[in-house]
Amino acid sequence: MAYVITQRCCNDASCVPECPVDCIRPTPEQREFATTEQLYIDPDTCIDCGACVDACPVEAIFSEDDLSASLARFRDINASYFQRHPLESNFDPLVTPARPPKELGTLRVAIVGAGPAACYAADELLRRADVEVEMFDRLPTPWGLVRAGVAPDHPGTKTVSGMFESAFRRDTLQYHLNVEVGKHVSHEELLAHHHAVIYAVGASSDRQLNVPGEDLPGSHSATEFVAWYNGHPDYADRTFDLSGERAVIVGNGNVALDVARVLTLDPEELAKTDIADHALDALRGSNIREVVVLGRRGPLQAAYTSPEFLALGYLKGIDVIIDPAELELDPASRALLDDPDVEPSLKLKYELAQEYAAKTPNPAHKRIVFRYLTSPTAVTGGDHVEGVDFVHNELVAEDGRVSARATDRTESVSASLVLRSIGYRGEPVPDLPFDEATGVVPNEHGRVVADGAHVPGVYVSGWIKRGPRGVIGSNRVDAQETVEHLIDDFTSGKLTAPQGDRSALKALLTQRQPDLVDREGWKAIDAAEKTAGKSGGRPRIKFTTREDLLKAARG
Repeated sequence: MAYVITQRCCNDASCVPECPVDCIRPTPEQREFATTEQLYIDPDTCIDCGACVDACPVEAIFSEDDLSASLARFRDINASYFQRHPLESNFDPLVTPARPPKELGTLRVAIVGAGPAACYAADELLRRADVEVEMFDRLPTPWGLVRAGVAPDHPGTKTVSGMFESAFRRDTLQYHLNVEVGKHVSHEELLAHHHAVIYAVGASSDRQLNVPGEDLPGSHSATEFVAWYNGHPDYADRTFDLSGERAVIVGNGNVALDVARVLTLDPEELAKTDIADHALDALRGSNIREVVVLGRRGPLQAAYTSPEFLALGYLKGIDVIIDPAELELDPASRALLDDPDVEPSLKLKYELAQEYAAKTPNPAHKRIVFRYLTSPTAVTGGDHVEGVDFVHNELVAEDGRVSARATDRTESVSASLVLRSIGYRGEPVPDLPFDEATGVVPNEHGRVVADGAHVPGVYVSGWIKRGPRGVIGSNRVDAQETVEHLIDDFTSGKLTAPQGDRSALKALLTQRQPDLVDREGWKAIDAAEKTAGKSGGRPRIKFTTREDLLKAARG
């Protein structure tokens, strides 16, 4: 019997060093780690010890004998990875990172942001040094996209926050929530009270379609919609027209699949989750029966991962619709698929599309329809969205890359709701340099760079460092790199000693922001939400306004 890594894998690699027989791949040191959809366990080497299960922060690892029907295929998915990448043991001994010398005293670090990137950076600092960490976020709650971005029907993914809660129990880390850097405290003031500042603020805006009609009522970003159904206080008052029978999502990444599921799932299934009450009420009155997902390139180049695509086939009362004609491959894609060295995940993605295309839909079911090789040219309508015009694309191979090129074939589809899901984008950070082209803060391995030189004491981690790619766990390796350089700079005397201590900072913040939420305030919010959810058999009922959050924080 072996253990199997399944769909909700977060790629943070916590399981890798815990395996006594070194049978989990890819590891962070391998080139494949940067692009892998998930991690895998070699069934021929696994000794069934369960160490990886205890280490997994998102409960993604199961004994092969305990796999449910929806997860059973992952037994073969794990095994096929090692057919393509035979296991070679790394027997290199683990090297314990050096800690700063005690005579340097306590390292003080401010972290701006409280999402996964910030939390992984804080966790790494707490393990690596005698440190005091001050964590800032403009919202009254921590966890960033774990709270406000993960789909409510993926509760296992949200359990990563439990790992952070456990790591942050000591007073060495203090929360300063509902505090906005640039408003309540400046960048210069943070530097004056710390040796270093790490910005882990993510990528909060979204990319535009840049087509006519994009701003019509009924056309929104998926970013807004996701934040709305997750109860983000900045989006709780938004409204979305669910009166029509069809919605169109432009883009086919995992966020697009999340949105498609939420729009088509039985609301009573969602009622068992932590979805925001206002969203649940709206979805109970929804008339949407079909969601069309438009992708710019072909089925092999689709942005969704094969585990998320596979999961769609197990949704109750929902059919996945693909026209077999849309699966005809261009010569370059066919050659890629027929290559004996093709990645198993890519082959699986195409096999799943073929399986969906071969199924006979049930007229009584709702539908998620995938259209490939399409690009929107206009969102149509008078005073409200009525449909989407799009052009059919063809794939062309140029300089070893396959790209989409518009043809002269066009088509239209009617819809009352259009959601664009074509990627996130970073926003400028006050007092830091910013690259408008890439949407990141210029940096070298986490050290912020301005005019070709490192900015002393200023660092970045997460999407604002590398761009909006990767999953939650991708931030762990990213944070390790940033913290490694920060500690090197501290050890080598490159960081300026703070002028003010922790008590001086607290006094300043209390004066500037009387509604600051600290650890006890967040614990009160957390407890109140969980208590409110108990009566309905839900994990929590979220407070979705700042007023209610602050009221709960005060107990």
